[in-house]
Amino acid sequence: MDDRTVLISGAGVAGPALAFWLRRYGFAVTVVERSPGLRPGGQAVDVRGTAREVLDRMGLTGRVRAEGVHEQGMAYVDARGAVTCRLPVHAFDGEGIVADLEIERGDLARLLYEETRADVEYVFEDSIETLTQTDDGVRLTFARSAPRTVALVVGADGSHSRTRALAFGPESAYVRPLGAYLAHFSTPYPDRTGWFQLHNAPGGRVVGTRPTRHGRTNALFSFTSSTLDVDRRDRAAQQRLLAERFADVGWRAAELLAAMADAPDFYFDRYGQVRMDSWYAGRVALLGDAAWCPSPLTGQGTSLSLVGAYVLAGELAAADGDHAVAYRRYEEALRAHVARGQELPGGAGISGFLPATRTAIRLRDVSMRAMTSRPLRGLATRLFFSKADGLTLPEYAAAR
Repeated sequence: MDDRTVLISGAGVAGPALAFWLRRYGFAVTVVERSPGLRPGGQAVDVRGTAREVLDRMGLTGRVRAEGVHEQGMAYVDARGAVTCRLPVHAFDGEGIVADLEIERGDLARLLYEETRADVEYVFEDSIETLTQTDDGVRLTFARSAPRTVALVVGADGSHSRTRALAFGPESAYVRPLGAYLAHFSTPYPDRTGWFQLHNAPGGRVVGTRPTRHGRTNALFSFTSSTLDVDRRDRAAQQRLLAERFADVGWRAAELLAAMADAPDFYFDRYGQVRMDSWYAGRVALLGDAAWCPSPLTGQGTSLSLVGAYVLAGELAAADGDHAVAYRRYEEALRAHVARGQELPGGAGISGFLPATRTAIRLRDVSMRAMTSRPLRGLATRLFFSKADGLTLPEYAAAR
């Protein structure tokens, strides 16, 4: 049994990022992905704080910038489209609500795949069915592929992680709902502003648009709600629900809803955080949203995944594949950093993003305008935008 064989579940951002580093350290890596191919589209994701250093060490900063989304900042608008407040991207040294290093999630996943596919085995349209740990390895069966045994398994398969369910227990034990839902999808409409625009409506609802690298508009819808009885794979039911919830919302809501039926990348899910006492059990470890999903509200998910992948691979290399030592050091190195990354912005959380009344919306606009004033920029940075810093990256041995 080769003790340097690793199977990673999930070909989003965290999985291929881990594969990138493991191959540098001489591990044999397989990535298994449930989808038939890389998932396209997705909202723009930020690379912040310590994750920028990781990207530099990967030699990928230039490519991410070249293929990135260059938003001017975030703007709130009223029902007629008039701007009520702006947060320019330069207001917080490029690390504000909209960062100066942003890329669409699908583009980042593709870039990482292109960097690793030559020496990493990718198996698409498949998933782990059963997982049995022994003293010598992990015996796996799959939905399509033949069974195999590997030394280590890493679940990088998102907040609804199948790997976590198999090795740790049901999702309900680890995912904490935050009381709201999110949908986003691409549209055929051209972007004419270059800004991430948001329109809040009473009842805890928001509709937004974001520019893409290709000059089109991505749509975003969010609303507060207790847990809904809607299957997360039932796209038709989700779209009916959105149409009902936003039927009386102005601005561009109707126009954007008209485009969702034909969107190839429609996404719908609840806001939630993953909280776990440990990210490993035996030979199985978790990474990224599977281990610690901070929720999209924090803007930290991608950055935490990149940092986590770097540390996990480095600790496995430093321990020469001794997973018991490596997993413990991985968790020790990242616990405090992840805890900071999971803090909801300013302590307001959902109510700050989805104010319930017209008065609350107006007060939010006032506070946002105040944030960009010189006297309050430092305080705003500490409350909202400094959670991705504060970790000194370990130095690991050179790759084999």
